[in-house]
Amino acid sequence: MIQSMTGYGKSVIQLPTKKISIEIKSLNSKNLDLNTRMPSLYREKELDVRKLIASKLERGKVDFSLFMEITGEETSTQINKTVVKQYIKQLKDVVDGDETELLKMAIRLPDAVTTERDEMDEDEWGEIAAEINTALEKIQQYRLDEGKSLESEFFDRVKNISDLLDEVIAMDPDRIEAVRERLHKGVAELKEKVDENRFEQELVFYIEKFDITEEKVRLKNHLDYFIKALNSDDSNGKKLGFISQELGREINTIGSKSNHAPMQKLVVQMKDELEKIKEQLLNVL
Repeated sequence: MIQSMTGYGKSVIQLPTKKISIEIKSLNSKNLDLNTRMPSLYREKELDVRKLIASKLERGKVDFSLFMEITGEETSTQINKTVVKQYIKQLKDVVDGDETELLKMAIRLPDAVTTERDEMDEDEWGEIAAEINTALEKIQQYRLDEGKSLESEFFDRVKNISDLLDEVIAMDPDRIEAVRERLHKGVAELKEKVDENRFEQELVFYIEKFDITEEKVRLKNHLDYFIKALNSDDSNGKKLGFISQELGREINTIGSKSNHAPMQKLVVQMKDELEKIKEQLLNVL
């Protein structure tokens, strides 16, 4: 079962004095590109969070956000009353103003407000860590659901290429005969006598250059291998990408050797299907 690298997971937990919201978003990327946003209170756990996300999501451009909203009466910010009173006293010496206005000025001056650094509660973090796992489960399920959609499209595209290959195989004898007739006609128009045996030898050599038997077999094998990789237990977008490159190589060779307009038309259609596969493979884990 393949997985998409596109996903979203969210989980919210209400603690006694705060609400914690966790969001995880991911897009496609060649490697794991992880960006985290966490309150300074939990910053010491960032490395553990990164390791957890890397083990679960493996690859993609991932944005992890942990938001904290204080909902209780608890606050770590305090007004330094002594400092504020001193500021107001000094301001009165400078200007004769209303005390309320002086207070507004004093409260903005350095050290008027102090913030005490809270210590992280390990039990509280345990609850938050459980919610992080819940958000990861949600984004993994999202990736699986997206993967099912991609898988269905891949099967359709591969079948289209396979059907076009069957048309190429059916057309090939007529193509070779058309090449042979074209050469005979060209020689006849020269109105020169030629050694028939030598001409047949040269004709065989010339037609062998346009033989696509090996390419047809290899393309069929690569299509079967692509389906086998799709049906495997793991999701390996890079492996599927390598197989798609091999598919492209065989399709291009068939196109360059065909020397036959109807077959080249089929090749163009195969290339179009393959390009759509490659575009979607960028999203596969």
